[in-house]
Amino acid sequence: MQDGSLDDIGHFLATKRLAIVGVSRDPKHFSRALFREFLAQGYDAVPVNPQAKEIEGRTCFACVADITPPVEAALLMTPAATTDQALRECNEAAVRRIWIYQTGRDGEVHERAVESCRKRGCSVIEGYCPFMFLPKAAFFHRVHRFFMKVAGSYPS
Repeated sequence: MQDGSLDDIGHFLATKRLAIVGVSRDPKHFSRALFREFLAQGYDAVPVNPQAKEIEGRTCFACVADITPPVEAALLMTPAATTDQALRECNEAAVRRIWIYQTGRDGEVHERAVESCRKRGCSVIEGYCPFMFLPKAAFFHRVHRFFMKVAGSYPS
């Protein structure tokens, strides 16, 4: 499932300090590549992984609520089994902009967690690859974006 408007995506990316929840300890993992790209593009990306003390030379936090100073946005790179817990943590930490990279969760439980965030006034983006929307996207991400537009699956 993909959900979220182009305005939601723009507002999310305009937030320069954000949490990346579920960033892997494995330097070759996709989440690490995305984390490094956010850093390279000038974002103050804060890693969140309860099993790591430091990622890419940055202090890693166990959960979103532990981040000081707090963040206003969170990109969830969590496995499906822990995404709803991460959503609840974002809700408790008053994070207003949430981007869920993975999709395909436990339907009803996931929808309740997303709805709870939206009732609180959060914007929730689901399923889109953040690489495509970053200001200085690499060529192949721009090609991906082009094909999404052609296919009619690009956000409006």
